[in-house]
Amino acid sequence: MTDALEFARSLVSVPSISRDSNGPVSDVVERHLRSLGFLIERQQFLDPHGVSKVNIIGRKGPGSGGLAYFAHTDVVPADSWTVTGHGPFEPTVRDGRLYGRGSCDMKGSLACMLAAAGRCSVESMHSPLYVVCTADEEVGFHGARQVAESSTMYREMVASQSRAVIGEPTELNVVYAHKGIYGFRVISHGRAAHSSTRDGVNANVAMIPFLMEMKQIHDETLSDPAWSNPEFDPPWISWNIGINDHHCAVNITPPESVCTVYFRPMPGHDGDVLVERARRAADQNGLEFRLECRGLPLYGDPNSSFVRDALKIAGQSAARTVSYGTDGVCFTELKQILVLGPGSIQQAHTDDEWIDLDQLVAGTNVYEAMIRRWCLS
Repeated sequence: MTDALEFARSLVSVPSISRDSNGPVSDVVERHLRSLGFLIERQQFLDPHGVSKVNIIGRKGPGSGGLAYFAHTDVVPADSWTVTGHGPFEPTVRDGRLYGRGSCDMKGSLACMLAAAGRCSVESMHSPLYVVCTADEEVGFHGARQVAESSTMYREMVASQSRAVIGEPTELNVVYAHKGIYGFRVISHGRAAHSSTRDGVNANVAMIPFLMEMKQIHDETLSDPAWSNPEFDPPWISWNIGINDHHCAVNITPPESVCTVYFRPMPGHDGDVLVERARRAADQNGLEFRLECRGLPLYGDPNSSFVRDALKIAGQSAARTVSYGTDGVCFTELKQILVLGPGSIQQAHTDDEWIDLDQLVAGTNVYEAMIRRWCLS
């Protein structure tokens, strides 16, 4: 536990909020991996806002196949941190918990894998262990997309179909599937003017018929069994509509109206069908359409030998699904894939984020057993 806790402290103490560069924490990850005998592939790229981001991909051991572990190093903002006595980036142990932003989601998980990897010498390995640490999981999977598109080591994983574990917090339950994530933004452009004149163009007027179509899709996805899947809770795609015209005064015609839609398709659903329907509705009403994210559902065969072995290692009787998404939406080329990590998703993104120290102990042991099962045995 001391190793995992020390690793977690070193990671949590380096701020890596998604809006900022994750370069400093990536440097820490790279140093840890090199010290544990990993070869390193480093990807640097600019996010959509021009901020420098870094992915770190490491490989330890010879051969092919083996095990690939995926984590992200970015964290959500901590502006409303409520814990007194220490800040969000001052990792603190109290009452059997490690507090700090990212302790649960998901630097604690990465710390467990680092500790587990340190228990296995490269000389004893016949198959590789990959550790992939991405940027921007919290804001659109930009880092994961870079890995999937251009990482040499990732292409090795795909070619040999490495077993893959996404280390997001599941309380070490085995998760065989999660929903995908699609999001788009539609903008109506008007012209501001005093509402008593004929000079303004109200952006909301053109948006209204588009919103009617979005409401129709919303209702259809709740009532049509084709958009339902009882393996998940809730069993629908959660077609979520947001509206904002930034209206500053009641006597000014709104110059802009914005509609956002995010939804979560499940395995067997073609989210592109709904996106194209929305795009056509935008075009018909003279609106600007922007697709902002597209991630496919993750699905691994719950009856596969990989899942059965993972259940045995984790001491679980059955695998489950979750409704949130992970970087796994970008790694669907890997057919043997699941989600399993220490900590509870209930603590992710909270104003007093923490992970139970017992989960760090158990997580390290589970990851070590997986390495021994697929890289050493």
